[in-house]
Amino acid sequence: MREALRGLTVRGRAFLAAGVTAIVCAIVLGQPALSRVGVLVVLLPLATAALLGRARYRLALVRTTSPQLVAAGQPARVNLSLTNEGRTPSGVLLLEDHVPYVLGTRPRFVLDGVGHGWHRQVSYQVRSDVRGRFEIGPMTVRVSDAFGLVELGRAFRTTVPLTVTPRISPLPAIPLGGGWTGSGDNRPRAFAFGSAEDVTVREYRQGDDLRRVHWRSSARTGDLMVRREEQPWQSRATLLIDNRLLSHRGQGIASSLEAAVSVTASVAVHLSQRGFAVRLVSAGGEDQANAWHLRDSTLNTGPLLEALAVLQTDNRSRMDSTWMGEASQGGLTIAVFGALDQHDVPLLRRVAHHTTSAMAFALDVDAWAGGGRASSGSAPVLTSAGWRAVTLGPQDRMDSAWEELGRMGSARGLSVPVGQG
Repeated sequence: MREALRGLTVRGRAFLAAGVTAIVCAIVLGQPALSRVGVLVVLLPLATAALLGRARYRLALVRTTSPQLVAAGQPARVNLSLTNEGRTPSGVLLLEDHVPYVLGTRPRFVLDGVGHGWHRQVSYQVRSDVRGRFEIGPMTVRVSDAFGLVELGRAFRTTVPLTVTPRISPLPAIPLGGGWTGSGDNRPRAFAFGSAEDVTVREYRQGDDLRRVHWRSSARTGDLMVRREEQPWQSRATLLIDNRLLSHRGQGIASSLEAAVSVTASVAVHLSQRGFAVRLVSAGGEDQANAWHLRDSTLNTGPLLEALAVLQTDNRSRMDSTWMGEASQGGLTIAVFGALDQHDVPLLRRVAHHTTSAMAFALDVDAWAGGGRASSGSAPVLTSAGWRAVTLGPQDRMDSAWEELGRMGSARGLSVPVGQG
């Protein structure tokens, strides 16, 4: 009852004050009829509060989002399913779902006729121009009577995630060089001597199918060994994004970092659709959740886009290079760089040495800072380190820059057709 009295609305408090005033005036003026009216006005909000205070709402909420992974600028729909299993008189529900401000205004609903066995489904739409991972909920529920005299608050604690991925631009098909892994482990070989058991196995790597483990060789060597001749041909690509704070300019969605993330996401989707196994490397090193895997392109792009959705700037001054090892030699490397200096040249040369084909987008970050003239960005530094690089500014088309990278490779005679065996 105390909670119900605290839930009196302005209207309910006005009724209560008016009733008390009428009773006092009736006593002072000696008007018994007025006192009866005052008692009636006072009892109305008190009786309503007592009724709602004794009510037992057993509300259940199921919230789903469709889809759970949506590109920036695209809408997603949140579906709410509400059920009341309590034995209560009918009432009115005032619902308000909490959503981050970047997804839009908080949706509000008014539902009436909430009795036993009541069930209702409602939905609303959210949209964000900012990438990231957001939590939708919790929902607050206000239970009100038909006269609007009392409101009681309830809240659900559950939330659901919504991941907004970077904007993706379709890219045209271009000839890509160095698509096969440089070690050649994924291709069948003919051996002139030695036991086939010794020469057709290799060490297990993350992402290999455990069904291809050669247990006899593993027992002899003490390490997991995989049958080399049974591995399918697989094109592999490394996506390197420079997300260092000192390499980018601008703020928010208009910054060069957001452009770099969008370019990386577009290339990741394009390569996955072409049959590449793609891994993501940032300034902090390789993300183990997005290492090379032999899986369907749809399953491959999902984790990549989720990682890019939450990628933030890194405060380090030098990019990590521990992801480069003997196992990562060869293959295709596509990078997106911001501002570079001469201290980055040794790393750039090492990456170019560890890959068969090194391609890069050099962002003209000064143009994102505002007021700067268009320049070649870091393209000269990358070219001197052995990369094929194309400059990309805020007004440049991503697909045109991608085609330019393809023409540069063809001119050098480095491109070979890429296929899936």
